[in-house]
Amino acid sequence: MGQQNNEQNNGRDFVLGSLIGGLVGAAVALLFAPKSGRELRENINHNSSEWKERAGEWKDVAYEKGGVWKDRAVESSSQFSKSFSEKSQELSGKVKDKVKNFRTSEEDEAEKAAQEVAEAIEEAAQELEKQQDSTTSSNL
Repeated sequence: MGQQNNEQNNGRDFVLGSLIGGLVGAAVALLFAPKSGRELRENINHNSSEWKERAGEWKDVAYEKGGVWKDRAVESSSQFSKSFSEKSQELSGKVKDKVKNFRTSEEDEAEKAAQEVAEAIEEAAQELEKQQDSTTSSNL
């Protein structure tokens, strides 16, 4: 998955570099072409209008992509929150069970219960961290 994102970024970077290089090349060609001042100004005005249109199109695409990314972030955040809530409830139930066992058992059993609660908390924290990492990497 990481390699695919890297390849997409490389392709996007290549296209963007080619586009910028083409624009710079066109500007240099215009400036060094043997034309009259009036022709050169007309060409520059024409090309600047085209560049302005393209910039507007890129802006629209950027807004669209930004909206999609925002929606993904909101969805991922919602899923993470739901998962966290479920794990918290599960952990709360385990803690209540362990506390109940703690009150009714002897001192050795109490230490064992406390250790199990600590392990349950550690497992829940690790699972939440894994889920958060996977959510973060899928958003990128």
